[in-house]
Amino acid sequence: MSTIAFCLLSYRPDHPSGIERSIAALVEGVRRLGHTPLILAAGPGRQEDVKEPGLIRLETITLPRPALNQDVLAALADPAPVVEEVRGILARHGVDAVCWADTLWGLGYLNPAPQGVTSALMVHKIRPSGEDRWQRALAAVDVVCPASDYLAAQGAAAGLHHGTWVTVPNALLTAPAPVEPARRAALRGDGPIRIASRVEPAKGLAEFLAAMPENWSRPVELVLAEADFEFWSGMQSQVIADCREQAARRPDVIRILPALGWLEVPAFLAGAAATVISSTEPETFCHTAAEALSVGTPVISFDFGNVPTMAGPAGRAVPEADGHSGLWTALADLLADPGTYRQASWAAPGRVKDFTCEAAAATLLAALGL
Repeated sequence: MSTIAFCLLSYRPDHPSGIERSIAALVEGVRRLGHTPLILAAGPGRQEDVKEPGLIRLETITLPRPALNQDVLAALADPAPVVEEVRGILARHGVDAVCWADTLWGLGYLNPAPQGVTSALMVHKIRPSGEDRWQRALAAVDVVCPASDYLAAQGAAAGLHHGTWVTVPNALLTAPAPVEPARRAALRGDGPIRIASRVEPAKGLAEFLAAMPENWSRPVELVLAEADFEFWSGMQSQVIADCREQAARRPDVIRILPALGWLEVPAFLAGAAATVISSTEPETFCHTAAEALSVGTPVISFDFGNVPTMAGPAGRAVPEADGHSGLWTALADLLADPGTYRQASWAAPGRVKDFTCEAAAATLLAALGL
């Protein structure tokens, strides 16, 4: 049996970020297959760290919460202490392979793997070709692992497949558990629209709420979860304020709800008539869409990124030119058609049935030669 390490400075259990959830699923799959996973993350520690026995907090790098890219860059201005600590940890634990979960936040551009340890770069976004750290990370590792076929295609289109690229699909932490037909039919009739999202401007949340038709009467419930990182200071506070402004405009139907743990999200989405992915930038996987599909909840989104391909007949893809009002139109049309809705709900679980922890881990292990 092997020991596999994952590195992501922002990692913590239940962190509302797709990369963290993808690592959690791989860790679970690695364990189920009989191997030993480790996770390396920046300090300081948190109370919920006890949920992940393989989590190791680095002593040479601590980050504020939320942290900015510039905080990480400042902490790595002299990377030697972090490199030495990471190599020491990996050597002491006899690690066979290490996965850097991001170019910067996952230390991929430094690739501090001991001699003889296979390394992989997990890719969740294709970076600009001229970005130096991105190019260093791609060149340093043994294998590049995009998290979806969509990302793999994006990498190929950018001419990046110079070495070994193996898609390691993101996986679900819970098995598909579709709502039984009678309950699903009732949800179509009067169930709420539910959205679970990390707080970020590109998620298009406030814009979606602002486009709500005046005659909309069905409940709309949003779980807004703040991450431990931001792209600029105050970013998340502004998005929350914008969403709350829309909720105050329509308090009869809009509710803002607190964050949920990873394992709570599928059950939340199971109680929805549908969910909406209102992102204005392409989603490279989209865990909440996959979780909604796993419980038979149809997904409405724009017609770009990975979501339309993943959802297929279990969703509705709206032309970007139609804007957020188009999402509402597609949503209303789907809910008004019992037969089409039933077919979408029936198709949903099958769209994600192969995204298991064991399958993802087995693909990763094979890519690493283990």
